Amino acid sequence: MSVSKESVREIIEAIGGKENIQTATHCVTRLRLVLKDEKKVDKERLEEIDIVKGSFSSNGQFQVVIGQGLVNKAYQILAEETGIEQASKQDVKDAATQNLNPLQRAIKTLADIFIPILPAIVTAGLLMGLNNILTGPDIFYDGKSVIDVHPQWADLTSIINLIANTAFVFLPGLIGWSAVKRFGGSPLLGIVLGLILVHPDLMNAWDYGKADEIPTWNLFGLEIDKIGYQGQVLPILFASLLLAKIEQFLDKRVHDSIKLLVVAPVALLITGFAAFILIGPVTFFIGNMLTDGVIWVFDHVSWLGGLLYGGLYAVMVITGMHHTFLAVDLQLVSNAGGTFLWPILALSNIAQGSAALAMMFIAKKENEKLRGLAGTSALSAYLGITEPAMFGVNLRYKYPFISALIGSAIGGVLLAMTKTKAFSIGVGGLPGILSIKAEYWVPFAIGMLIAVVVPFVLTMIWSRFSKNKPV
Repeated sequence: MSVSKESVREIIEAIGGKENIQTATHCVTRLRLVLKDEKKVDKERLEEIDIVKGSFSSNGQFQVVIGQGLVNKAYQILAEETGIEQASKQDVKDAATQNLNPLQRAIKTLADIFIPILPAIVTAGLLMGLNNILTGPDIFYDGKSVIDVHPQWADLTSIINLIANTAFVFLPGLIGWSAVKRFGGSPLLGIVLGLILVHPDLMNAWDYGKADEIPTWNLFGLEIDKIGYQGQVLPILFASLLLAKIEQFLDKRVHDSIKLLVVAPVALLITGFAAFILIGPVTFFIGNMLTDGVIWVFDHVSWLGGLLYGGLYAVMVITGMHHTFLAVDLQLVSNAGGTFLWPILALSNIAQGSAALAMMFIAKKENEKLRGLAGTSALSAYLGITEPAMFGVNLRYKYPFISALIGSAIGGVLLAMTKTKAFSIGVGGLPGILSIKAEYWVPFAIGMLIAVVVPFVLTMIWSRFSKNKPV
């Protein structure tokens, strides 16, 4: 398939004309547009265009799915036809932010902070899965692990474990880099701030709950707990915001000749004291309360927690709210030894893929575009990327999306009631089993089967009675 000027012109007309485009850029697969009025978009007309594989609005941007290898050409033609100046992705993000309400802006901020560090965390999760396969008993041998039977593998496993754990041990450093950068400060200072909070001289946060005595600093009569914040999210987030604001304040007022001697040292010193005296203790308490609240729900009404999270996760993806749960997952990994939310997320990915796969069989042979899109997006969802399936297929016909929610909710109830945990966040979809603790592989496998079968069957049945059928 090639991109023609006529196709791009049809896209421009369907989104309300060139006068409705405020700014535009593109990523690997999508045109990313900030429109003056999204109500002017004719989605039905847009998605009938041959090169368009779907469209959706997220975080103030209207995104048109074109596909890898085609979107560059489509963007070039769009720029020529509309006369818009080529904008950077940051320009588009800044313009899109103006269209968001305060809650949406807060959610987008969290997404901007956590998405850049996800590759490191996901990689750590996969390596921890490999480590657990080698060290977990009863996986390949009765009552023994691989390294029990093959001790020559022990040192190799130890190195794998060290590499896997690093991202979580120094998590505040990763978040500090991303957060301070997002708030407009120096990313390097963010790294230093994060490492300050996990300095070896501090009591390890994981030992805090079982310690008989907490070491303290005495600042002129003020007792300050001398503890680190390993695995914690909120302390470094708020400290990073303060650091960036102090740095910006000083940068505007300190003469260039002494900036190097004043800005960074003063900003770090003030933020460091504030982190240990106020920010750390307060946010540590709030983080623990949040974690305890989620754990209480899944301990006392587990079926309800699994039903709601499994049934609504894909809905949260549409709004962008799912990014807020990355912080909760990381807190659970730190405080509870694993997260019971991530396994349910993986089932949601699979369920969306199964519903899209059913649509491939439902679509008539003549509708090659839908069949191809449904098949490729189903595979993508099975591997953890659901946006093509959700926005390109399932939401367009509605009942596949609802069928996927039902399948994910049923699977979520099973996982919640069996207390299925992942030792970290990792890859979603079918590969998600690599992040699951070995003792929960069986219930997770049953959950995956539910997420494959239920949405597929429901979508097939529902299509017989729905008026919204693909042609």
